[in-house]
Amino acid sequence: MFDAIAPRYDLVNRLMTLGLDRRWRRATVDALALPPGALVLDLACGTGDLSRLAARRGYRVLGADLSEGMLAANRSGVPVVQARAEHLPLADGSIDGLVCGYALRNFTELGAALAEMARVLRPGGRVALLEVASPPPGPMRAGFTLWFERVVPRLGGLLSDRDAYRYLPRSTAYLPDDPALRSLVRQAGFSAVGRRLLSGGLSQLVVATRVGRPGAAAPAAADSTAREVHVAPPGPRAG
Repeated sequence: MFDAIAPRYDLVNRLMTLGLDRRWRRATVDALALPPGALVLDLACGTGDLSRLAARRGYRVLGADLSEGMLAANRSGVPVVQARAEHLPLADGSIDGLVCGYALRNFTELGAALAEMARVLRPGGRVALLEVASPPPGPMRAGFTLWFERVVPRLGGLLSDRDAYRYLPRSTAYLPDDPALRSLVRQAGFSAVGRRLLSGGLSQLVVATRVGRPGAAAPAAADSTAREVHVAPPGPRAG
């Protein structure tokens, strides 16, 4: 599905969020609050929007995504690797920060993916997770529901893949509510788990810190083994 929508993924994102997703992605990268030169993983990097922003902040950036089509359309200019979120080809405690945009609800094993994020992050490292949300009850929620469930699938069908953008509103059912999501993040090995709503609740940003003293050896996750990363250069450009 993601291979199919890759060529027009950025265009549809801009249109269905009325351009607000750019502001939300900037907030995500800003939330890392790491020094220049920090190594940041963009998990489920897609076409590379977050990767580009992180690189402009002076971070060293790696991208990872399962979709070959997305990696082929990636225009970020950073090294990318094809990998599952639950099995990243990175050594324990090898990165300083991690960003992930609109992918949590697509991970079939969310708890395992969060534990893997914790494994590859150094103690004191930061994670910033951007996801969809829903505004509080009221006129804004009613308008959001109409737009997200009725207009977005039709817009996606006109410009890209109709079935994929019908799936998008339904995919929110796979995302835990706020207390459950925070609990999963803490259980994976994070502390100081914070969440804030963006643009009145159209999106949400979850930020957390890897448990452990900065500079100490990374706590080993269950069944974790050090893995050597083999990072490919960006794939062929689409379009």
